[in-house]
Amino acid sequence: MMKKFIYATILAGGLTLTSSCQDMLQEEAQSQIEKPEFMNDASEAEVVLLGVYRGMVSDAVYGMNLSMLFDMSTDLSQCTGGTTGYRQVTTNSMTTSDSYVQNTWRDLYAAIYTANDFLETIATRYPYFTALDKQKADIYIAEARALRALYYFELLRYYGNIILMETTADSYKKNSEFVQAAPEEVYAFIEEDLKYAVEHLPYATNDDVRSDNSFRFSRGAALGLLTKVYATWASYPVHDTSKWELAATTARILVESGKHNLLSNYETLWQNTCNGIWDPTESLIEVSFYAPTVTGTNSEDPCGRVGKWNGVNANEIPGTRGRNAGNVKVVAPFYIDWETNYPSDLRRELSIATYKYVGTEKQQLVADKTVAEGATGWQNMTPAKWDTEKYVNASNVLVNNDKSNINWYVLRYADVLLLYAEALNEWKGGPTDDAYAAVNMVRRRGFGLPLNVANSVCDLRANMSQEEFRQAVRDERAYELAFEGHRRVDLVRWGIYYETIVSTAQRVFDWMAGATFTAVDYTTKGKHELLPIPQRDKDLMPNIKQNPNW
Repeated sequence: MMKKFIYATILAGGLTLTSSCQDMLQEEAQSQIEKPEFMNDASEAEVVLLGVYRGMVSDAVYGMNLSMLFDMSTDLSQCTGGTTGYRQVTTNSMTTSDSYVQNTWRDLYAAIYTANDFLETIATRYPYFTALDKQKADIYIAEARALRALYYFELLRYYGNIILMETTADSYKKNSEFVQAAPEEVYAFIEEDLKYAVEHLPYATNDDVRSDNSFRFSRGAALGLLTKVYATWASYPVHDTSKWELAATTARILVESGKHNLLSNYETLWQNTCNGIWDPTESLIEVSFYAPTVTGTNSEDPCGRVGKWNGVNANEIPGTRGRNAGNVKVVAPFYIDWETNYPSDLRRELSIATYKYVGTEKQQLVADKTVAEGATGWQNMTPAKWDTEKYVNASNVLVNNDKSNINWYVLRYADVLLLYAEALNEWKGGPTDDAYAAVNMVRRRGFGLPLNVANSVCDLRANMSQEEFRQAVRDERAYELAFEGHRRVDLVRWGIYYETIVSTAQRVFDWMAGATFTAVDYTTKGKHELLPIPQRDKDLMPNIKQNPNW
């Protein structure tokens, strides 16, 4: 569906928060000239709705920043090579004027404006729709509200103290009128949008209204995202622990619906997403990236950098393949611990590449996987989930040094199962049978075993304390979701981000003399849990307060 852009491309450049300046207001007004002549039926409304989805694909959102750039400097991954350019973000050495930080803020607010504009416009057209068009419009409205919730959730997780813009009119306030909302207020707004989406969206497999629901929000996606919202709301920094019960009960609705499940083979996830194959069994929210060529114009290139920046390193072969930079580097002790503790876990070799591609050859970085031989190669390991040479079929190849057509999972059913287990443990003061069942399903699949058959090889031991189970879930999230954009925000909501940076750096230094973990030199507790409010926006709006210690 992301291949369809007509009027949607007009809306994709919608008003950002900083465009309260008069010149930008005039520019926006010009882009809206033809709007009254559009959205006269459900078919036209659907085209405009795709413009709301279009907000997901920019580099500043899931094309690069939220998918890989902002998720580095954890116990799983880092970026080597200094502290210049984009590496300022990956090492926490950025300033309040960093362009990557500013662009993500801008693009998320632009996407929110587009969602608000769609919702307001369709509300004026709705009374004139046919009965069938109203049925479709009800779903489109729910999709737009779910997307708006997702965009606000990302702003809240990364920037913390943000401005709530409920309507397009809010975008036209005077600069002096903008103030930040309490995080609880934004969470409540997100909750309202997602509860509406849950009520009005069908499950993906029960959808008899949309002719094609590929990569579109469904009830399962809304339930899964709402679970994640509650779990984050219950954690640092808001710590509203009453939301653990809501996280657990929301996840239970999804689990007991039977509408989603784990794929039986972990590798199928990467075969699918590398080739644009939609399978709603496990994929709940997935960004569809596709462009037949790269024109260099962002509005015409809905492709991302997945597999290029965070895939297996590969040199360019002109006319055959583009270069894969492999900028995301695996923290070596993470691989070593995984291999030592769970040698039978099949996910390790599917998640971490101990090799790179040189010409037509596959070259091992670490010949025998021991620290003694080829130790420097351990610092060049990369994620393997988006291995372009292994998974991408000829029909999905985009020969380019920076861009790819590989999709991105924002939320998988496995993620929700682990959140379900975590929420039950926190709510009940210890693990329940359902909590064990959820984690063990994920682990069994990872070991290549039947999902619903107990197996001592991988199942968590019985009678764990609350703290033991908590740590087991945290470890399992690292193994199952490695490099998928979840680790940093997980560490932040658990309140252990700084401590993890320090302990990881020490492990790296103890492991090998001369090894580097640059982020430890720049990360400050009580500061880097959030990104800074972009300085340009703060300067424009005098009542906006900067985040702590920036």
